Amino acid sequence: MVQTLQAKEITFAQLGELFRLERTDEVGFFREWQDDLPELSLIEQQTLDGVKQDYLHLSRYLLAEPIVKMVILSPLLRLAGFYRSPFYLAAEKEVQIESEDEGMLVRGRIDVLVFNPQFWVTMIEAKNAQYSLEVGVPQALTYMMATPTPEKPAYGFVSNGREFEFLKLTRQGQPKYARSHPFSIDRGDDLYTVLAALKQMAQVAQR
Repeated sequence: MVQTLQAKEITFAQLGELFRLERTDEVGFFREWQDDLPELSLIEQQTLDGVKQDYLHLSRYLLAEPIVKMVILSPLLRLAGFYRSPFYLAAEKEVQIESEDEGMLVRGRIDVLVFNPQFWVTMIEAKNAQYSLEVGVPQALTYMMATPTPEKPAYGFVSNGREFEFLKLTRQGQPKYARSHPFSIDRGDDLYTVLAALKQMAQVAQR
């Protein structure tokens, strides 16, 4: 009998047990968030400065997930070019993936999916501001495992509004993934780097 597990409840250990997914620290595996990042214009930097000030003001009170999406994710996605051709967005897309031994079905809903008609570009998981990114990363990896084009790398982006992290997953042979280091809205120009990395992923998706 097939059991059902909600993606929001899955752990790193279960990802390894159910899908053989392993983390890799290979130097060349995930360079997209580091190498040859596009430079931001002065207007883009000023817009991000405004986003940061909005967030810092609003975060004096508890920020729920919808507010995180509105205040932080929406301007980042727009500036990265994901609101324009060839990209489209879907919210709360339901996905499911079955374990290799067909004994467990994992279900969930992707917060925001960036796609074009051929493949998924980026899976985005947003969390309430009080949650650690560690809560959202296994969930995002589960959704990335469900990509309809397993021959292509899958990318993920996890944020609680204050912190940000990028993910990459491949399913060629042994499934494996890597994580960027965490970025923080409180640390220097990290928000600039987050946008530059998103713009880089948009460019990679069009090659």
